[in-house]
Amino acid sequence: MSCDWILSAQAGRVLTLTLNRPDARNALSTDCLEQLVLRLEQADGDESVGCVVITGSARFFAAGADLRELQQQDVAATLTDRRPQVWQRFSAFSKPIVAAVNGYALGAGCELALASDVVICGESARFGLPEITLGLMPGAGGTQRLIRSVGKSLAYQMVLSGEAIDARRALQAGLVSEVCVDALTLETAQRLAARIGAQAPLALRAAKAALKQAQESALAPGLIAERQLFTVLAGTEDRREGIAAFFDKRSPEFKGR
Repeated sequence: MSCDWILSAQAGRVLTLTLNRPDARNALSTDCLEQLVLRLEQADGDESVGCVVITGSARFFAAGADLRELQQQDVAATLTDRRPQVWQRFSAFSKPIVAAVNGYALGAGCELALASDVVICGESARFGLPEITLGLMPGAGGTQRLIRSVGKSLAYQMVLSGEAIDARRALQAGLVSEVCVDALTLETAQRLAARIGAQAPLALRAAKAALKQAQESALAPGLIAERQLFTVLAGTEDRREGIAAFFDKRSPEFKGR
C-alpha cells in the first residue's frame, strides 16, 4: 500500500487515526480499511496506547465504501471478498475506540461509527445507510449494529428508505453519546479518550469485552461472562493499586499488570 490513507498521531496514551482520502470523500476502499486495521493491530500490542480516536475531515467522516470496487464484483468475487475478514479484525481490537464524527458518515462510514465503542459527533454530522438506493443493502454490520443501537422502528426506517438522520436525532436514538459544535468534536473525543486511556489497561480490556458480550448475547450468559472477567481482575496488581490509591486519597499508578 503506497498511499498513506490513514494519518497517525499520538499524544499521551491517545492514538488518533485520521481517514485521509479527501479526493474520495474518505470512502473506505478495501485497502484503506485494511490500512486502518493494521494501525489498530499495531496499537493493540503497544503498551503506550490506552485508547484510539478515529476521525475524518470537517465535511466527511467517511462517505461509504468504494463504489468502483463494488461495481466490479460479481457473486463469486463478493463471496471471496476479504472485507468481512478485515471487519472481523477491526471488531477484535481489544482497546477502546472513540469515533469523532463531523459531516457525513454514510454506508461503510456509518458502519465504522457503529463498530466503534463511543461516538462523539459535531452538529454537522449525518448518519445513514443509503445502500438500498443503489439496489444494495448494508453488508458490514449495518443492519445488525444499527437495530441494536437505535431500536427497531428507526433502524427499519433508515435501512429501508436510505435516509440519513442528523446529529440531534442520532443523540436521541442512542447512536452517539454527545453532540458538540464541529470545531470541538475532535478535542472533545480526545479529552474523553485521555480519561479512558488513563484507566487500568487490563480492566479496560475486560470491561470492553463484557460490554461486547452484552450486545451479542442474552442476559444470562452475559452475566456469567461479566462475573468471570470481574474475578480475573481480582488477581491483578492494578486492582490492588486502584483500591489502595482510593484509601490513600491519591491518583493510582496503573502498570497494566
